Amino acid sequence: MTVTAPSSSAPLALTSGQLPRFIEPALLLGVAVVVAGIQFLLGGFNLAAWLVLSAVLYLITIGVGSSIVENRRKAVDRVVRGLVTVAFLLAVAPLISTLWTVVSKGLAVVNWNFVTQVGGTAFNPDTLEVVATAGAWQAITGTLIITGIAALISVPIGVLAAVYLVEYAQPNNPLRRAITFLVDVMTGIPSIVAGLFAFSLFSLVVGPKAFSGFSASIALCVLMIPIVIRSTEEMLRLVPADLREASLALGVPRSATIIKVVLRTAASGIITGVVLAVARVVGETAPIFIAASFTDNFNANPFEGPMQTLPVMAYTAYSFPGQDIDASQANAWGAAFLLVVLVVIFNLIARIVAAVFAPKAR
Repeated sequence: MTVTAPSSSAPLALTSGQLPRFIEPALLLGVAVVVAGIQFLLGGFNLAAWLVLSAVLYLITIGVGSSIVENRRKAVDRVVRGLVTVAFLLAVAPLISTLWTVVSKGLAVVNWNFVTQVGGTAFNPDTLEVVATAGAWQAITGTLIITGIAALISVPIGVLAAVYLVEYAQPNNPLRRAITFLVDVMTGIPSIVAGLFAFSLFSLVVGPKAFSGFSASIALCVLMIPIVIRSTEEMLRLVPADLREASLALGVPRSATIIKVVLRTAASGIITGVVLAVARVVGETAPIFIAASFTDNFNANPFEGPMQTLPVMAYTAYSFPGQDIDASQANAWGAAFLLVVLVVIFNLIARIVAAVFAPKAR
């Protein structure tokens, strides 16, 4: 029995056409130049319209060209990659714009005197003028004190709660389910509600003048504790059960197993989560503004009187400027720049800690 191939059929190609290697960036550049030229010819250049039209025209061109030269599958792949790239750029553009604005305006203000001296306004009886002094030392001190107290309270509570949920509580334990539910609810609480809670609590305890740094720290604890619990819980769940079983099989008590085996193994992730939680709450404005109020005076006592912080300083200086509006806005940008630097430092610390405490391969 013999099989004959149809004589009229053309030979099948095993490979398809291929666009040049650098066609995508070259085409994107060409489309951008063409769209910009058309805008100038029509009477004006608009950045938003240029970006949108360039992206749309590029996707259409690369899709049609790839479908003609290559095949439908590669055309779809190029279009989808283009859409993903456009979505990424749209997501990153506001971040880059914000950082550029804060850094460019903040660097013009921040210097050693701005960091180390107390800012505020003072009345000069000789010239009868209100003199404004640029400085953020009181805000830096207040930020570190309030955030430090919040971390000292939140970290032990969060870590111990996570240890109970992972190591001791059974899945059907009513207390475990109640704690998990409360943590989920606390995660979604607006920050201003935490500030109102702390201020109301201290108003009942110390009276109507309840503004203090400690009150603001309690407000930050409400926001920080669920973050610490969630991050620590996930890190503890990543510890292999074989390590626990091996330790218990050697007769080590459960408490010692948790401290010396489980927590030590998950130390990198736990510390990273704690540092990121601190970086998350250090920029809160609403709860601190309600619980600690604001002041231009230097106050390092967290238990008495209002305290200033960097986010509140940026907000009040921009929203409630003094007689010299330009100086107030400059102070606001300087405080915002210092806050960004502080958050970046916390994130770098988290990365360094993760690298140092990460399990070493042997």
